[in-house]
Amino acid sequence: MARMKFICDAERCIECNGCVTACKAEHDIPWGVNRRRVVTLNDGVAGEKSISVACMHCSDAPCMAVCPVNCFYRTDEGVVLHDKDICIGCGYCSYACPFGAPQFPSTGAFGLRGKMDKCTFCAGGPEENGSQAEFEKYGRNRLSEGKLPACAEMCSTKALLAGDGDVVADILRNRVLVRGKGSEVWGWGTAYGKPSDGRPVGGAKPEEAKS
Repeated sequence: MARMKFICDAERCIECNGCVTACKAEHDIPWGVNRRRVVTLNDGVAGEKSISVACMHCSDAPCMAVCPVNCFYRTDEGVVLHDKDICIGCGYCSYACPFGAPQFPSTGAFGLRGKMDKCTFCAGGPEENGSQAEFEKYGRNRLSEGKLPACAEMCSTKALLAGDGDVVADILRNRVLVRGKGSEVWGWGTAYGKPSDGRPVGGAKPEEAKS
């Protein structure tokens, strides 16, 4: 059984916030709530990096461990979801999560901020798949339609990967291995490969180029 995971390639993320916009539009998320956000490290400094962050659907999720009413549960695909009918809005999960994924849907005094809301990996909730009740509480259930999360599908640079944890890990690992350094990151050799004699495809040998 696949274990669904997110991986963000910081070398490709351009901080366009397309993933954030796609998530809000797909699930009709209210103003003030962002199930996904883009965090930039060393903003404005040479070498800054950006990464898209949401619920990481942990294998040992701290939100599940601290919830006093056990409203969190894990699906067969490894997606961590919560039941809003059981949630009491205590906010313990918000404090426990290192990614800040669970959020209150509104501001105000304790007890008036409503049920917690979080990324669902576009897997809906405990209601019937594709039902109106499910959409109103959790958003669209794309996984039941055989689709990946909207945030990953809309990423223009394919920095945000979603799917089977083993598959997305292999994709990122291969990227790192072929990425190279300096001009070779996007150079001719990276694009077209190099034959065994070191000559770029379609190019002259080094000694031929000098003559």
